[in-house]
Amino acid sequence: MSRPIKVAIAGLGNRGRDNYAKCAKLHPDKMEIAAVADIDPKKVELVAEEYHLPKEACFASAEEMLKQEKLADVMIIATQDRQHVGHAVAALEKGYHLLLEKPVSPEADECRRLADTAKRCGRKVVVCHVLRYTPIYQKVKELLDEGVIGDVVSIMASENVGWYHQAHSFVRGNWANSKETSPMILQKCCHDMDLYLWLADKKCESLTSYGDTYLFKKENAPKGCAARCLDGCGVKEDCPFDAEKIYLDNEETGYRRGNRQWPLEVLVPSGPTEEKIMDALREGRYGRCVYHCDNDVVDHQVVNLRMTDGTTMSFTMCAFTPEISRYARFMGTKGEIRVNMTGRLKDCEISIRRFKSEMPVETVNVEDLADDFSGHGGGDERMLVEFLDVISGEKEESSYVTSLDRSLESHYCALAAEYSRTHGGCPVKLADFA
Repeated sequence: MSRPIKVAIAGLGNRGRDNYAKCAKLHPDKMEIAAVADIDPKKVELVAEEYHLPKEACFASAEEMLKQEKLADVMIIATQDRQHVGHAVAALEKGYHLLLEKPVSPEADECRRLADTAKRCGRKVVVCHVLRYTPIYQKVKELLDEGVIGDVVSIMASENVGWYHQAHSFVRGNWANSKETSPMILQKCCHDMDLYLWLADKKCESLTSYGDTYLFKKENAPKGCAARCLDGCGVKEDCPFDAEKIYLDNEETGYRRGNRQWPLEVLVPSGPTEEKIMDALREGRYGRCVYHCDNDVVDHQVVNLRMTDGTTMSFTMCAFTPEISRYARFMGTKGEIRVNMTGRLKDCEISIRRFKSEMPVETVNVEDLADDFSGHGGGDERMLVEFLDVISGEKEESSYVTSLDRSLESHYCALAAEYSRTHGGCPVKLADFA
């Protein structure tokens, strides 16, 4: 058996620390953490303690780590969106293979720059389009490739962001302001642009898009609300977005309901307690009123895509949904596949409806597809393990599906959609962005 692949991690937020670093514990024969970097010294300290890293393997920023001689075989880049390409290019030139958190960049020129650098340096780059690796979508891909519904003519898809996820990540959180990070359609929905084109084996020719920020802005603030939820807010009782309700009392996310993971670990990386959560809400960004934040990303958006073969796709992203899920209907010449992926395994669905009256609806027992559906429906661990297997030579390169060039197609779709949205819904040809 080959030695574990040495990995350096730049960025110790929720993705870098909780989703990727843990693979070193789950698969010690495949991955060894060699170095870490983050601008938050507390996060560095926590990870160093957990993985027994010496002081010389810990750095105060990705830039500081990249000044060193090559420290590992692979670098995982999980820094902020607009830092990705600068860190990635420097890492490639040092000789690292890369696992790069999405999105690559909100600038098309930077996406092209990264692709050119990867080719010049002869390094492998995988963008974290983790949904391709989930057991659910792997099964859907198998069914579509087998032609069980004939040729796919139209796709109707939606990303239901979830009201509390929108408030946490895209109003109060790190991805609230597109000038600092990325537009919503890129940061959140490049997953979807990638996923459905890959599943149906389509390429986008042109698209149009509409969307805006409807609710989360100062002019919609209820009379009597406070700038912070814990500062004597006069509408606290009736506000569903009240921070104390979301982080302490919500059935899905609340500490008092037994939750100890996302999103609480974002507020308190050292481990949530009720006291620490309350301190974070009094002082940090997650205790702000949703109507008095610096957000500008949209809370609803629609995109209509025309494919190069004349088929179509409609996509809707909306914040105002009770659940966090992705739903799609693949409509083909011989039938239809419906797929629903939610955080509750019992509510996930794959069903096949053929155009023959004597054939009943066929359902796939999703629970039989895998033993572990944690981490983006089971995708995070699968993606990282397959990438490590390719780097180690245990798998052929053709086995990993998220090549950089193919991943960037989703970025160009998202950037084109954002251009259309901000220009009155005008049609945009993908050739102008790719």
